[in-house]
Amino acid sequence: MDLSLTPAATAQIKGSLDARQKGLGIRLGVRTTGCSGLAYTLEFVDEADPVDLVMVNDGFRLYVSPKDAVYLQGLVVDYVRQGLNHGFEFQNPNEKGRCGCGESFSV
Repeated sequence: MDLSLTPAATAQIKGSLDARQKGLGIRLGVRTTGCSGLAYTLEFVDEADPVDLVMVNDGFRLYVSPKDAVYLQGLVVDYVRQGLNHGFEFQNPNEKGRCGCGESFSV
Protein backbone atom coordinates (compact mmCIF):
# COMPACT_ATOMS: atom_id res chain seq x y z
CA MET A 1 0.00 0.00 0.00
CA ASP A 2 1.34 3.41 -0.99
CA LEU A 3 0.80 5.49 2.15
CA SER A 4 3.24 7.57 4.20
CA LEU A 5 3.51 9.43 7.48
CA THR A 6 5.74 12.44 8.03
CA PRO A 7 8.14 12.42 10.99
CA ALA A 8 5.78 14.83 12.82
CA ALA A 9 2.77 12.52 12.31
CA THR A 10 4.82 9.50 13.36
CA ALA A 11 5.97 11.24 16.55
CA GLN A 12 2.41 12.31 17.44
CA ILE A 13 1.00 8.82 16.92
CA LYS A 14 3.83 7.18 18.88
CA GLY A 15 3.28 9.66 21.72
CA SER A 16 -0.44 8.92 21.81
CA LEU A 17 0.16 5.16 21.82
CA ASP A 18 2.79 5.48 24.56
CA ALA A 19 0.47 7.61 26.70
CA ARG A 20 -2.36 5.09 26.26
CA GLN A 21 -0.10 2.18 27.27
CA LYS A 22 -2.20 -0.48 25.56
CA GLY A 23 -3.39 -1.54 22.15
CA LEU A 24 -1.89 -2.90 18.96
CA GLY A 25 -1.59 0.31 16.96
CA ILE A 26 -3.63 2.86 15.00
CA ARG A 27 -6.31 2.36 12.35
CA LEU A 28 -6.48 4.84 9.49
CA GLY A 29 -9.69 4.85 7.52
CA VAL A 30 -12.54 6.82 6.03
CA ARG A 31 -16.18 7.19 7.00
CA THR A 32 -19.19 8.64 5.25
CA THR A 33 -19.99 12.12 6.54
CA GLY A 34 -20.25 15.80 5.68
CA CYS A 35 -21.33 17.50 2.51
CA SER A 36 -18.55 16.06 0.32
CA GLY A 37 -19.05 12.47 1.40
CA LEU A 38 -15.95 11.12 3.20
CA ALA A 39 -13.78 12.03 6.19
CA TYR A 40 -10.55 10.55 7.49
CA THR A 41 -10.54 8.62 10.75
CA LEU A 42 -7.75 7.67 13.16
CA GLU A 43 -8.61 5.21 15.94
CA PHE A 44 -6.73 3.08 18.44
CA VAL A 45 -6.69 -0.64 17.61
CA ASP A 46 -7.11 -3.10 20.47
CA GLU A 47 -8.09 -6.04 18.26
CA ALA A 48 -7.04 -6.42 14.63
CA ASP A 49 -9.27 -7.71 11.87
CA PRO A 50 -7.56 -10.61 10.05
CA VAL A 51 -8.19 -8.96 6.65
CA ASP A 52 -6.57 -5.64 7.65
CA LEU A 53 -3.60 -4.36 5.71
CA VAL A 54 -0.82 -3.71 8.23
CA MET A 55 2.17 -1.39 7.90
CA VAL A 56 4.89 -1.31 10.54
CA ASN A 57 6.04 2.27 10.91
CA ASP A 58 8.85 3.21 13.29
CA GLY A 59 7.81 0.84 16.05
CA PHE A 60 4.02 0.86 15.73
CA ARG A 61 1.46 -0.78 13.47
CA LEU A 62 -0.84 1.13 11.15
CA TYR A 63 -3.98 -0.82 10.20
CA VAL A 64 -6.09 -0.12 7.11
CA SER A 65 -9.26 -1.92 6.09
CA PRO A 66 -9.10 -3.22 2.50
CA LYS A 67 -12.33 -1.34 1.70
CA ASP A 68 -10.73 1.96 2.81
CA ALA A 69 -7.40 1.30 1.06
CA VAL A 70 -8.70 2.45 -2.33
CA TYR A 71 -9.36 5.93 -0.92
CA LEU A 72 -5.97 6.15 0.81
CA GLN A 73 -3.56 5.24 -2.02
CA GLY A 74 -0.80 7.86 -2.18
CA LEU A 75 -1.96 9.56 1.04
CA VAL A 76 0.56 11.55 3.09
CA VAL A 77 -0.38 12.09 6.75
CA ASP A 78 1.23 15.04 8.53
CA TYR A 79 0.85 16.62 11.97
CA VAL A 80 0.93 20.41 11.87
CA ARG A 81 1.14 23.07 14.57
CA GLN A 82 0.10 26.62 13.65
CA GLY A 83 -0.12 28.94 16.63
CA LEU A 84 -2.62 27.48 19.08
CA ASN A 85 -4.03 25.09 16.47
CA HIS A 86 -2.62 21.64 15.83
CA GLY A 87 -3.81 18.47 14.19
CA PHE A 88 -3.40 15.90 11.49
CA GLU A 89 -3.45 16.98 7.86
CA PHE A 90 -4.13 14.59 5.02
CA GLN A 91 -2.71 15.19 1.54
CA ASN A 92 -4.47 12.83 -0.83
CA PRO A 93 -3.76 12.87 -4.58
CA ASN A 94 -7.13 11.16 -5.16
CA GLU A 95 -9.21 13.99 -3.69
CA LYS A 96 -11.42 15.69 -6.23
CA GLY A 97 -12.87 18.25 -3.83
CA ARG A 98 -13.37 19.34 -0.22
CA CYS A 99 -16.34 20.88 1.51
CA GLY A 100 -16.12 24.51 2.58
CA CYS A 101 -15.54 23.72 6.25
CA GLY A 102 -12.82 21.18 5.43
CA GLU A 103 -14.52 18.32 7.29
CA SER A 104 -15.06 16.04 4.32
CA PHE A 105 -13.72 15.27 0.86
CA SER A 106 -14.75 13.52 -2.34
CA VAL A 107 -12.84 11.22 -4.68
